Amino acid sequence: MKPYATFDRSQFPVITIYFTGESENKENFEEYLNELSHNYTFDKPFSLVFELTNAPLPKVGYQLKQAAWMKSNEDKIKTYCRGIAYVIPSPVMRNVLKFIFSVQKNPVPFEVFSAAGEGQKWAETFFVD
Repeated sequence: MKPYATFDRSQFPVITIYFTGESENKENFEEYLNELSHNYTFDKPFSLVFELTNAPLPKVGYQLKQAAWMKSNEDKIKTYCRGIAYVIPSPVMRNVLKFIFSVQKNPVPFEVFSAAGEGQKWAETFFVD
């Protein structure tokens, strides 16, 4: 099974999620959601960078699963996630994000960027003394 996304936790407390370009399916999307949940097992604050440059356009059913995951994990997200940077060069993918947020509001501060470096810098600002 090729992953839908990979998680880089080497720069913790900033966690970067890279979408591989692989289309979502039941198995790899479930693994993606499991990895998202794993971020909250450390019981420490962090920020996320969703690097969506290579992300394929997800089917609506998977967009709804993402929204449902956000809703069911809202308390954990609010407790530990300080902010989310979305790196989305594609206008079409930006509309996908808007759709997900129309179903389930993002519970923490977020910004949308067109370049990865900008998103990374923004995510790091939550942990500067």
